[in-house]
Amino acid sequence: MTTSVTETHRAAAPKILVLGATGPTGRHIVSQAVNRGYDVTVLVRSPEKATDLKGAKLVVGDARDEKALRQAIKGRDAVITALGTPASPFREVTLLSTATRALANAMKAEQVSRLIAITGMGAGNSAGHGGFLFDKLIFPLLLRKVYADKNRQEDVIKRSDLDWTIVRPSILNNKPGGNAIRTLTDLNSFHGGSISRVDVATFILDQVTSDAWFGGSPLITS
Repeated sequence: MTTSVTETHRAAAPKILVLGATGPTGRHIVSQAVNRGYDVTVLVRSPEKATDLKGAKLVVGDARDEKALRQAIKGRDAVITALGTPASPFREVTLLSTATRALANAMKAEQVSRLIAITGMGAGNSAGHGGFLFDKLIFPLLLRKVYADKNRQEDVIKRSDLDWTIVRPSILNNKPGGNAIRTLTDLNSFHGGSISRVDVATFILDQVTSDAWFGGSPLITS
């Protein structure tokens, strides 16, 4: 029996889990992954919010629940986390680091090593490179507690034994994609920028089959 090219492609297609799939960037990741022919699973708390994620398998559960994570991770080749949390000027934020700690444990238990995580401009050594408005107003007034947890999240990832890539997008917008993407690690001359969610999704998915940024945390911008 002859195996068709389509069947061969499907057999070789990466099997991925996406966390944060119902968020504005996560939706682009799922859509593009399905269009690439990837085998996509998403873990969602509210399945009614995921009815439009066509082509993805839904697993219902909380991203902080290691048991639910293990169920969703089983048999996957890679995990993408696009988890986000609203601006929180007053309350402490722990969702991102708590979920990432549970995720790292679940991935080790299921022997899945490839992790691609989105944090953001302002995390780690990218702090202070967002431009005047972001650095002096938006960050301290609205995002300080969120980014404190993003830093904890990055620390969890970096201390894990996973094959990780941390991606820090500049300010996200909803413009069309297809723009040239700059990947920066030396930020001395960088002071603010923006990138479309579509282009972020493209960059993220490119990392699934690439080791170019293993152990790296580039800032990406247009």
